[in-house]
Amino acid sequence: MEYRFSSRVSQLTSSAVRDILKLTQGKDLISFAGGLPAEELFPVDAVREAADRVFRAGPGVLQYGLTEGYTPLREQLCERMSKKGMAVTPDEMLMTTGSQQAIYQLVGVLTEPGDTVLVEMPTYLSSLQVFALHGVQTAAVESDEDGMIPEYAEEMIKRHKPKLLYAVMTFGNPTGRVWSVERRKAILDICRKYGVLIIEDDPYGDIKFNPEDSIPTLFSLEGKAQDSIVVYTGSFSKTVAPALRTGWAMGDKRIMEMAAKTKQAADLHSSTLDQQILSQLLQFFDLDGHIAMISREYGNRMLEMHRLLEQAALPGVKWQKARGGMFLWLELPDGLDAEALLRCAVQKGVAFVPGSPFYAASPKRNTARLNFTHNTGERTAAGVARFAEAIGEFTARS
Repeated sequence: MEYRFSSRVSQLTSSAVRDILKLTQGKDLISFAGGLPAEELFPVDAVREAADRVFRAGPGVLQYGLTEGYTPLREQLCERMSKKGMAVTPDEMLMTTGSQQAIYQLVGVLTEPGDTVLVEMPTYLSSLQVFALHGVQTAAVESDEDGMIPEYAEEMIKRHKPKLLYAVMTFGNPTGRVWSVERRKAILDICRKYGVLIIEDDPYGDIKFNPEDSIPTLFSLEGKAQDSIVVYTGSFSKTVAPALRTGWAMGDKRIMEMAAKTKQAADLHSSTLDQQILSQLLQFFDLDGHIAMISREYGNRMLEMHRLLEQAALPGVKWQKARGGMFLWLELPDGLDAEALLRCAVQKGVAFVPGSPFYAASPKRNTARLNFTHNTGERTAAGVARFAEAIGEFTARS
């Protein structure tokens, strides 16, 4: 039988990370590709104890729940957000199946097919898939180490009249960049001037390597959820564990109510069992202490990879130390195609993500993203050595 798929899905391209994982099947391979946290740092015992406490409450914990999410967890999250200067009520928050679903729901309720979304250059590749699925056009704004360049953003707003601006402003994926406070304020002012709603995606913001680093969210600079032009998304995937698949969106109550209606149509509600476990975890576990611990460890792993790359003395390869998050962003020598390099690297036993899929337009093919959180010690050293060998061999062939 010939299956006729919708035009929406027929236009979709597969995730570059998923395709890389297919290449690695059955191989003894060191992967710097996925955005994977370190399993050995997961709070396994604390999660197990939290689950035990949940089940002691009786069989009702396995019942259907509210679409908006488990109320005690939303209340706890509101308290946590207030410590970051983000005033929000449970009615201005929606629990989702990871922050990826939050992005999907928000784009679904705030855009029409043919609308335009402004994105960074480069940007989170899975957000590009969401925009494509909704039939939304993307316009890439010139960006540098301090974030989107305001003059370019205003020019693009005048030209494309976008509905949304989407960005990962703190320890961004893929670049690891941190927008300066000045850029945040400037973009906020420009979007307010033209009535452009901002989706602030913040899955990595808590993983900062300098505890004294003070980085305000755009939501906190806006000051409130009611009538705000900022909608914020967060996640427990990087700070607790990805398998719990719990994220959230917060913003004006009217937006959250509309997103909840579409979520009802999609899955009724996210796992209430996972949400109850997280609620118990927040009540009885020192999550802030845990985040501080993984931040220190990830900071050490970043420095480890940085040092190994320096020692490899790769000609023409540039990168900057990350202040937080999970990635180093590499610029390779001009003319070196990272996708072709990947095929060579996989044969050497190491994988990374080529940078081109992260671009909405004019991709820089000589870029690559390396994850530093999932490996350490001998595996990181061996992986960097294999990566360097692949570059050397590939360059010699060219």
